[in-house]
Amino acid sequence: MISAIWAEDENHLIGKEGSLPWHLPNDLKHFKALTLDKPIVMGRVTFEGMGKRVLPRRKTIVLTQNKNYNPENADVLVMTNKIEVLEYAKTVDELMIIGGRHIFDLFMDVTDKIYLTVIHHQFIGDTFMPEIDLSKFKLETKIRHQADEKNLYDYSFMDYQGLLSND
Repeated sequence: MISAIWAEDENHLIGKEGSLPWHLPNDLKHFKALTLDKPIVMGRVTFEGMGKRVLPRRKTIVLTQNKNYNPENADVLVMTNKIEVLEYAKTVDELMIIGGRHIFDLFMDVTDKIYLTVIHHQFIGDTFMPEIDLSKFKLETKIRHQADEKNLYDYSFMDYQGLLSND
């Protein structure tokens, strides 16, 4: 199964200068819970935006067209095309696509599940999600959360299942 996971604001903003435009601890916990012990796929820009840091208990796959890319970490798999990633996906239960914009766009046609956090606020940034046709997915759950002392914005966790998926 191929899943995509991201957070966006009300205008589909997902990034600012290579990082998140907000700090939402509950979303980070949610992301961790959903991705732990699963391989994660990201583009080079996203990987470098994380400081080339490998997240614990997750196999990191960096997708880049640069065949000579050095992730500076022997535990990171570097793949250079979508076909390589799809072949790898056949060997695991769930492969998590975590960004950025181009990577989401590249894999949306084969995505079985979407884990989406919508932050009910508008931020300033420079990276927006590509247009997603959610009519190809069924909303399974939507849980709205109110802002609190640690999470300064209202937000919703939404899970979508692909209509053509076998799950």
